[in-house]
Amino acid sequence: MGTLAFLGPKGTFTQRAAYLYMEEFRDESFRGVEYPSIPELISAVDRGEAEQGVVPIENSQEGSINVTLDMLTHQVDLYIQFEIILPIVHNLLVSHGTTMNDITKILSHPQAIAQCRSFLERNLKGVEIHYTLSTAEAAKRVVGTSDSAAISTVEAAQAFGLRVLKKNIHDNGYNSTRFVVLGKEIPPPTGRDKSSIVFMVDHRPGSLYKILEIFARFNINLTKIESRPAKTMLGQYLFYIDFEGHRQQDIIRRILETISNSAMYYKYLGSYPYKSYGHRDICPSPV
Repeated sequence: MGTLAFLGPKGTFTQRAAYLYMEEFRDESFRGVEYPSIPELISAVDRGEAEQGVVPIENSQEGSINVTLDMLTHQVDLYIQFEIILPIVHNLLVSHGTTMNDITKILSHPQAIAQCRSFLERNLKGVEIHYTLSTAEAAKRVVGTSDSAAISTVEAAQAFGLRVLKKNIHDNGYNSTRFVVLGKEIPPPTGRDKSSIVFMVDHRPGSLYKILEIFARFNINLTKIESRPAKTMLGQYLFYIDFEGHRQQDIIRRILETISNSAMYYKYLGSYPYKSYGHRDICPSPV
């Protein structure tokens, strides 16, 4: 029986992504297993404790999930095997009987807090903010309280017997998150694939341009480019690039070989198919 790790407890957006992936691309023998944090989840896949794992990697409003990128770069040897894009809808959850006037504490994951910043400023200015490892953990901790609220999912409300006090409290109506499935194998090309790499170039004029020019020369579309501190010394940066294509294509293989030979540091993160879900595509996750 195969296992797919997801960020728990029940009711997280990561669980929703995991179940959509299993329903469409895995047989009935596959089962989901929850982990309390992203680092523990990724480490479990790296150890072979779970066959695959689903983690968030980027939000349309708040950007990259740093812990995911850092672990893929520095700590594990795993590949991105699939990408799932989900719309993100945040709700304000409370115990039954709690009103807006009762709330003195807000609990949620830092990304969710950031994605609802305007709502909190308008409606709950000055309340205490408590960060949790997941939105569902926030919901779990609100159970039985009379002065606390969680920013979380409808599934978490169902799982923990909470009331949805306010719906759709996120600031951006087009809020969405990229989730990736991680594993130890590289999936075969499907004809609709993306690839991801991370690299570092030396501090000389034109070094980065020479890398990017290769993609333009071969008419390869970049879907993301981002720089992050290399965690060595101030002023050294890693560059993350996502682009269309699969490593098994001749042109992509030649591009990657060129970058690998010219970069100070290079790591291939995977080639993978992707799917984007809309609101009407999503059924509630089992709780």
